Amino acid sequence: MPRKPVARDAVLDAFEALLIEVGERAATLEAVARRAGVSKGGLLYHFPSKEALISSLLERMDRLAGADIEAMAAAEEGAAVYFIRSSLWADTPLDRVFVAATRLAEVAHEETRRRFARIQQQWLDLLAKDVGPEMAKAVRYMGDGLYFNAMWEGGPGGTSRERKSDVDSLLAALERLRG
Repeated sequence: MPRKPVARDAVLDAFEALLIEVGERAATLEAVARRAGVSKGGLLYHFPSKEALISSLLERMDRLAGADIEAMAAAEEGAAVYFIRSSLWADTPLDRVFVAATRLAEVAHEETRRRFARIQQQWLDLLAKDVGPEMAKAVRYMGDGLYFNAMWEGGPGGTSRERKSDVDSLLAALERLRG
């Protein structure tokens, strides 16, 4: 009888959480199984290796980023405003998978780096359509700066009011630059 997909998701969620909390080296198969509440054999049923876990995590990242990129492309206020507004930590599945995947990129996992580069290029392409190629990188750096400063400030626990006012300031600057 096939295993429930819920068990597979629980294992992948456990891997993601361990990457965020303790990093790639400590996110061993044993630690993942323990965190997910499954036996190591149960984990291996779904993911025969750590690389299989990584591959599934990157598929999750691609799926979530793809949905976000679609929302960005369809945003009534434009891609640049959407990008800046969505650049604060909100503890979304996309936020969590990005942080987990960043822990893989830190240890030079090339496939992770390649996928991040592709996502960043898709953002840049949409931003360029909205604000022009010269401004696109500036807007991307605005959003990246917001996101990383929020992480440094308080981590995945939330975003301060100061960061929310930074969004308003950056949106005003964007309008002046468009001007």
